[in-house]
Amino acid sequence: MLRHEFQPGRLVAGAFLTITGVIYVGDAGGAWETPWFVVIPLVMGGLCLAGAVGVLTRGIRKRGVADPHPPDYR
Repeated sequence: MLRHEFQPGRLVAGAFLTITGVIYVGDAGGAWETPWFVVIPLVMGGLCLAGAVGVLTRGIRKRGVADPHPPDYR
């Protein structure tokens, strides 16, 4: 199996979308009553947080890597 780069932004997005799915399943199963507009802020907030985490991760990774091709000043 090929290894891949860990992407925390996708983890955050997946967690929020899973929580949203659990809320809908609980509503459909009759465990509780959820208004339709409750999940909109949950999904939008999760996607915005995932984007912020992705930008932060990219900034941290870019800063830590040295440039393999430094400019040639003559």
